[in-house]
Amino acid sequence: MKKNVSPSKAMLHLANSLNFELPSSLPKKRLSISLFRVEILSGLTVALALVPEAIAFAFVAGVAPLSGLYAAFIVGLITAVFGGRPGMISGATGALAVVMVSLVMDHGAEYLFATVVLMGILQLIAGALKLGKFIRMVPESVMLGFVNGLAIVIGLAQLSQFKTVDELGNLVWISGDVLIYSIIFVLLTMFIIWFLPKVTKIVPSTLAAILLTTVLVISLKIDIPSVGDLASVKGGLPDFSIPSVPYNLETLKIIFPYALILATIGLIESLLTLNLVGEITNKRGGASQECLAQGLANSVTGFFGGMGGCAMIGQSMINVRSGGRTRIAGIAAALFLLTFILYTSSYIEMIPIAALVGVMFMVVIGTFAWNSIKFLRVVPRSDALVTILVTVVTVLEDLAVAVIVGVIVSALVYAWKTASRIRATERPSKSDKGAKVYEIEGPLFFSSANSFLELFNPEKDPKNIIIDFAKSRVIDQSALKAIEDIAQKYDGFGKKIKLRHLSKDCHKLLSKTGQLVVDSDDDPDYSLAVDYGVNLKIFNK
Repeated sequence: MKKNVSPSKAMLHLANSLNFELPSSLPKKRLSISLFRVEILSGLTVALALVPEAIAFAFVAGVAPLSGLYAAFIVGLITAVFGGRPGMISGATGALAVVMVSLVMDHGAEYLFATVVLMGILQLIAGALKLGKFIRMVPESVMLGFVNGLAIVIGLAQLSQFKTVDELGNLVWISGDVLIYSIIFVLLTMFIIWFLPKVTKIVPSTLAAILLTTVLVISLKIDIPSVGDLASVKGGLPDFSIPSVPYNLETLKIIFPYALILATIGLIESLLTLNLVGEITNKRGGASQECLAQGLANSVTGFFGGMGGCAMIGQSMINVRSGGRTRIAGIAAALFLLTFILYTSSYIEMIPIAALVGVMFMVVIGTFAWNSIKFLRVVPRSDALVTILVTVVTVLEDLAVAVIVGVIVSALVYAWKTASRIRATERPSKSDKGAKVYEIEGPLFFSSANSFLELFNPEKDPKNIIIDFAKSRVIDQSALKAIEDIAQKYDGFGKKIKLRHLSKDCHKLLSKTGQLVVDSDDDPDYSLAVDYGVNLKIFNK
């Protein structure tokens, strides 16, 4: 006789068989009913908060509200299953919407859907080439600026919920009792989210705050804006359709620049969110996998009338702070969102906007790196400057520009600091009688090349000079040119130089250009002081 299995146990067995990752803070054990409950409730909380954001971003992009909701469902589901970081939430985002709006205005929504498909293909290529690993090049100061800037952007975006359209079609601030009640329920929502965990953790405080605030507003018959005032959430299953655009070179010229920008912004925001969630959950890696997941998600959503998307830092923070750590929470959020669209739209439309604004304000408070304010006074001024710069650019421009600016400025600061540290210690040679040794410290590259040349005195030095690179590295062409230049200066005075203690990578670099004339057999481990002569006029031929 076959043994009966309860639905809950069957779901747990399925989840465990799919190898869902558990939070690092929890012991590595099979998924329990309590953990499963936490993941499902976290997903429900995220789904409720996703609805108004998806609608709002669709409005920004100039497409139908369902286009934002479908994107949130499809992108959220695919990235939850295949993404590089369990616990991350993806969907339609404002960073992408502001890029899309001009394309939609000039060419229409169908061109947007074609662009989203191409955007996904570019992200798939980035993932296949493992370009996600380059996110490691983003310094901590840039990360802090990104987090703080995005927190401010999320907070400022919520202020638009306190605006309405007047009879002339202009956006104006709400006033009177509506404004007062809205502020009260925003504060009430925030208080519940803060206070409830101190009493019980059975239900995620964010979900409880949304439900309690909604019940109060409805029972007291208070007239304040709700989700239904933004747009209808009701719809059917997304239909598959190939974007109705001419498939020719002219179309490609139109959509490719947008697709490239969208793919770049989407990956940067996704990978930075991946790092941020990784810091909270103590997870590492998965950057290239996330690129592939984002690419697959966008490639698919473009064929189903979705506006495309990427990782959402706000929703990801809601998820992880509600207890969501596994793929179950992300999958649940996507499925709940689809359920809202198909069956429960009338109930979702009752949720007051004030409750969701309160949730997002708490996300802002939790996301902003408050300790960075203290650190700004103790870290190097250059790092503090980069953090502030990235924060400001994120608020005024967009994330991609902010990160690129931050990385460039950080690289320039590093190059400047490194260039100033190159120095030389002078001493008589112990092996070559009468020769002088310059012991170089610090890397030799484009930024330090001029400083390197200033270390020597060809006119007053003896006939034989040894440049010791035991504490230095020859890095680029500018370094090679600097070596040749100094050799030419000494040659002009009838003097010779030799290079000593080159590392394997330096030796390889110099040999490729024909820069070195090897005077003796090389020690394979570079433990001996092997001297190399300099072949002049390599760059001036």
